[in-house]
Amino acid sequence: MAKHWWQEVVVYQIYPRSFKDSNGDGVGDIRGIIEKLDYLEKLGIGAIWLSPVYQSPNDDNGYDISNYRSIMDEFGSMEDMDKLIAEADKRDIKVIMDLVVNHTSDEHQWFIEAKKGKDNPYRDYYIWKDPSENGGPPNDLTSMFSGSAWEFDEASGQYYLHLFSKKQPDLNWKNEEMRQSIYDMMNFWIDKGVGGFRMDVIDLIGKVPEEKILTNGPKLHDYLQEMHEATFGNHDLLTVGETMAVTPQTAKLYSNPSRKELSMVFQFQHVGLDKQKGKEKWDLKSIDIAELKEVLVKWQTELDGQSWNSLFWNNHDQPRIVSRWGNDQEYRVESAKMLAILLHMMKGTPYIYQGEEIGATGTPFSDISEIKDIESINMYHERLAEGYAKEEIIASINAKGRDNSRRPIPWNASRNGGFTSGTPWIALNENYKEINVEAALNNPNSVFYTYQKLIQLRKDHPIMVWGDFELVDTVDEVFSYYRMYNGERWLIVTNFSNEEQFFSSKEEIEEIIIQNTSDRVTTLKDITLQPWQAFVAKIK
Repeated sequence: MAKHWWQEVVVYQIYPRSFKDSNGDGVGDIRGIIEKLDYLEKLGIGAIWLSPVYQSPNDDNGYDISNYRSIMDEFGSMEDMDKLIAEADKRDIKVIMDLVVNHTSDEHQWFIEAKKGKDNPYRDYYIWKDPSENGGPPNDLTSMFSGSAWEFDEASGQYYLHLFSKKQPDLNWKNEEMRQSIYDMMNFWIDKGVGGFRMDVIDLIGKVPEEKILTNGPKLHDYLQEMHEATFGNHDLLTVGETMAVTPQTAKLYSNPSRKELSMVFQFQHVGLDKQKGKEKWDLKSIDIAELKEVLVKWQTELDGQSWNSLFWNNHDQPRIVSRWGNDQEYRVESAKMLAILLHMMKGTPYIYQGEEIGATGTPFSDISEIKDIESINMYHERLAEGYAKEEIIASINAKGRDNSRRPIPWNASRNGGFTSGTPWIALNENYKEINVEAALNNPNSVFYTYQKLIQLRKDHPIMVWGDFELVDTVDEVFSYYRMYNGERWLIVTNFSNEEQFFSSKEEIEEIIIQNTSDRVTTLKDITLQPWQAFVAKIK
């Protein structure tokens, strides 16, 4: 496999609404991001994945785009965007745009035209069907945000498809003219100097709704290969697909370089392990470390040499990892560092979600009135109608709801954490006076410096990027593996639990590369690992 810059960097995801507000309106913005580029440079990251900043009525926090070539007023202007790309570039940081092309907003000009009638040239940019024989929706497809995926249009007597909110009509990828319009738009951004694209729900673009095929439709890879050729194929850009239903086998179809599609995909098998089998994400169960290990190891070994891995614990759709699978109470710092070391030492490109690098925690909500996210709100009302207890629904939202990770970043201990001088669009976590960026930077033992060191180690040691992976056989709660490269071997040892665990190896330590406790590890024979302890040893 040819080597690329995006295999060697760490990517940092910014959710602009909650990152930094520069003008006091309570909403983070592009100028706020520019203000904090020095902080990101200090952390050491090589790319920013920017959640959508395009013009949008904001039904789904910017994932409903009304104009791909202009910027949402709340976030600033195209001049601000150009400045962000230029300023990031000066610091060797690429800006990765969030590409949302499965659907648009119903306020996009294309859809406004499409609604004008069946003979409108834009009609076929979307998916329209006649009612079923009984006059209802064409079939029983449901939206990811609850209810039918079909919305009736009175004027034409037809239904349009929306796999998300009814304000997010799905694009018809069978229409060649529509596809070309998308590629033109992508080239518009490539010409501006972006470093690539994160592709929202990209595995849905090949859907065949009349056959109820949603992911991995028959034409999906044809479209991606066509996109590759028409847009980013001539540039060394990072492209990562959000692929909900992918396995290691199907991942290779997207990301084996010989197929000329994407750099890598996000897989979600690991983050589905704390839900009951066959149920929705809201039906909770506790994480089984043996299962987690099995999934992560499978992705490490089965893609090896054929496709590139992405590595993540958090994003804007997932709850904070330290509250989810770590211990955000007495072992917050230790477990946050352990989770960082465990992930960043694996093979693949690591993604950090804003706040993860300071060990930010999730925040419980007490009432539905505090919640902004359309997915959680819809689920709440649906389950209430089905007879679930309010307390049980709120407990599920507190465990898995998307607002959990969307609270503003606390930059310091001042009012509203220094995020805004106004009223934040959603409340900060109450612990912001203790857990904030300034406090993290002022404490040499904070989670921040573990992330900073992991990123620097990656720059200094090719073994972290290119080394082979091999699991060590241990008790379930101990997650240990080797990375091996050009005769060098590193042993990674982590205790994924609140209890002490036993570990022993005949290997001899040449050097401790990184660790999350102050006690020096000197031998690998018969160690009692402290709760959440993690270290990396270079082996003689």
